[in-house]
Amino acid sequence: MSGWGWRAGVRGRVLAALLLSAAPLALGAQTYSFGSVRVEGNQRIEEGTILAQAGIAQGEAVTAAELNDAAQAIRATGLFETVDVIPEGGTLVIRVREYPTIGRINFEGNTSLNDEALASLVGSIERRVYSPSQAEQDTAAIAQAYVQSGRVNAVVVPAIIRRDDNSVDLVFQIAEGGVTEIERISFVGNRDFSDRRLRNVLETRQAGLLRSIIRNDTFVAERIDLDRQLLTDFYRSRGYADAQVQNVDANLTRERDAYLLTFNVLEGRRYDFGTVTVTSALPEADAALFQQVVQVQRGQTYSPVAIDNDVARIEDEALRRGINFLRVEPRITRDERGGLLNVEYALVPGERIFVERIDIEGNATTLDRVIRSQFRTVEGDPFNPREIRATAARIRALGFFSEAEVEARPGSAPDQVVVDVNVTEQPTGSLSFGVNYSSDNGPALIGSFAEDNFLGRGQSLEFQLSTGRDNRQLTLDFTEPQFLGRDLEAGLELTYRQTDNASALYDTNRFRISPNFGFPISERGRVSLFYATEFTEITDVDDDASAIIKSEAEEGGIWTNSVGFNYSFDTRRNNIDTATNYVFRAGQEYAFGDRTYVQTTALAAAETRVFGEDVMLRATIEGGVLNFSDGDSRVTDRFFLGSRVMRGFERGGIGPRDADTDDALGGNSYAVVRLESEFPLPVPEEYGISGGAFIDYGSVWDVGKGGADIIGNDFTPRAVAGLSLFWDTPLGPLRFNFTEPLIAEDYDRPQNFDLTVSTRF
Repeated sequence: MSGWGWRAGVRGRVLAALLLSAAPLALGAQTYSFGSVRVEGNQRIEEGTILAQAGIAQGEAVTAAELNDAAQAIRATGLFETVDVIPEGGTLVIRVREYPTIGRINFEGNTSLNDEALASLVGSIERRVYSPSQAEQDTAAIAQAYVQSGRVNAVVVPAIIRRDDNSVDLVFQIAEGGVTEIERISFVGNRDFSDRRLRNVLETRQAGLLRSIIRNDTFVAERIDLDRQLLTDFYRSRGYADAQVQNVDANLTRERDAYLLTFNVLEGRRYDFGTVTVTSALPEADAALFQQVVQVQRGQTYSPVAIDNDVARIEDEALRRGINFLRVEPRITRDERGGLLNVEYALVPGERIFVERIDIEGNATTLDRVIRSQFRTVEGDPFNPREIRATAARIRALGFFSEAEVEARPGSAPDQVVVDVNVTEQPTGSLSFGVNYSSDNGPALIGSFAEDNFLGRGQSLEFQLSTGRDNRQLTLDFTEPQFLGRDLEAGLELTYRQTDNASALYDTNRFRISPNFGFPISERGRVSLFYATEFTEITDVDDDASAIIKSEAEEGGIWTNSVGFNYSFDTRRNNIDTATNYVFRAGQEYAFGDRTYVQTTALAAAETRVFGEDVMLRATIEGGVLNFSDGDSRVTDRFFLGSRVMRGFERGGIGPRDADTDDALGGNSYAVVRLESEFPLPVPEEYGISGGAFIDYGSVWDVGKGGADIIGNDFTPRAVAGLSLFWDTPLGPLRFNFTEPLIAEDYDRPQNFDLTVSTRF
């Protein structure tokens, strides 16, 4: 035989006959030489493939050890169940038994994870050679999937059923066991924050009333690692610079069906910022100029996020001034007596390293330009490690990927780096049907389609249709977040709403289409500009309706064109959870055409946590004014206060009314102040129930109709006090309001109970 030799093999044995058969060629170490070779037992594997693994030439002298090596090489291919290498005189016999092929792969005993989910974890493939090592890897992967779903006691056993044609069925026999829940989460070492407050920081939850629905109450080791980081970030953002989560003890209960988690916390001391200075080691970087962009102030609570934001501001200022390769080193010194951390931003020369290229992999759907739009760096720019970390955070925040890693590696030269982006796509669309209920509008059926990454372009598209007791609404919203490749958001909103007011003697139709553009003007401020064209009409007016409404309906349908802006400032933008936050929103709309008016609205709100952050206090003031310079307002234009703005009254339950028909007319002006609190209740917190109390004070007024017989047309304040019950469920947040008017008019329509619930199924 020619062309023989072999490299790998499987289970077998070299018989003792190796030492006794074949003719010795020399004294000393026993050697063999074979004039022929015979392969037995192979069915699918070619004889030449087996011989090619030996590496022994015909007539070559070989030792017993080399024959053993050849047998081991054949076994290493993973193709054979047994291998015997037997010298018989001048002939070498290789006797093999091939591994069978896999006919079918089945799963038995699985209920919580379906066959499709488990099949995606398995590396064994039907109609391919069965491999015991691969089956073991598959078993481990399935067991890990059950651990991730909270079933740490699941047992997975692979079994094979042999068939006549040298094939087997591979069956994974699964005993799922019960879900291993988190029975209790406790903390050791926390002095300034209660266990309840710290539990709200964690991703993991205690098992509670809805344990069959909530999935975060199961024990997952990877989630515990995330919880440690969340807890550390929580403390450090509140001034505890030395805070650490030293370890997490996870102990099984005596019944071994639940875990008891204990986080061992070292809080350390709380610090404020002391002196904040900028120093420069670069002649071209004037420290005084960069001091002006620093926003951290003395006396402010220490936070690493505040320092990172200042570093980013300084680096951006350097780029604007054409200073490259500037590195900012925050140097912190402690004033233990004063409880202060002094910060020195040292401007030092950075390494002269450039970005050679940016490689993106794993984006099967999302276009490269969508990912590249999150970079503030392009090929050829100076390399900035902080900016690369920020880019990774922005890519993850898109929500398009289950995993996103951004790393730098050496490039083709010592002063070059390559930035690798590896992402794993995840579903970004949803189709849902549900029920919405509010006391203002009653129940409504909702169907919606939403896609956050439309055609892989990073665009969002949302379509929603709802129909309820009093209204039907159709909305379409499209947004391009990177219009013209810039941080400019372009959108189109389309809304059609038809009301069938059971509590009013008229109906309305409204259609509005509005293209808009939005862009940031500061770190936490954003402006949007819009144009809108709107059609409104009043229909089906009852004979008993107000004369004012009848006259407005006689005007027929009216088209209105307008331009306007909205400004918002929110301290929660680009920030982690903080104890105090502020929100301000304001906007104006200028209408022209058949009617000319200016509508102005504004809202300011502040919230803060007190008593160890267990209690939330919130204050809100909002209002609006509608000024007509040509024409008069109609009931479709004026403000009506529902329970979202002024609790304790029906929609249209306060404000101007027709003195004859008692029809609510709405008003051209409104103002409301809301004060409220949210606090824990003495019930198990895993139920997600908390309490609240509130006071609302405000009014709506000014119909703008001279000579009409209207009551309540002037500013007449109302006030209401109430208690709230919050229930945070996986099906949606529920809020129950129980109210009592403190100041009201006889013609008002109070609403002593209000329920808001939003559920989807």
